Amino acid sequence: MKRLTLVAIATALSIGAMAAEKHKPAAKPATKQQYAALSAEQLSTADRVLTGQSRCEFDQSVNVAAIPNQKGWFNVEHKGKSYLMAPEATTTGAVRLEDKKAGMMWLQIANKSMLMNSKIGQRMVDNCVHPSQRT
Repeated sequence: MKRLTLVAIATALSIGAMAAEKHKPAAKPATKQQYAALSAEQLSTADRVLTGQSRCEFDQSVNVAAIPNQKGWFNVEHKGKSYLMAPEATTTGAVRLEDKKAGMMWLQIANKSMLMNSKIGQRMVDNCVHPSQRT
């Protein structure tokens, strides 16, 4: 009988602990974003990034916006998610923005752009065309 009571108490305590963990307040996001210094090559590439909305396949869109007061840094939004990206050098002349932490990459070539998840090696959205790429 004592053994059964001890098991019941231990079970109740562990259930209570799990419930308490579920109701812990979420950690607050950092209030100040840290931006790494960019090289001259990265800043040069940043000048070629097309900002604004690009229409993509399957009636999707991607919005690229420069971060105010942070030259060379961009916010890339797709399907309600935002990625903080910086330019990376390429040998082909393509514009490549990367969020290394999230594993996301925005690739811009002459006639289209695409958003890729480099962690899983998959395109998230393709055939994105900025108004200036249409001409």
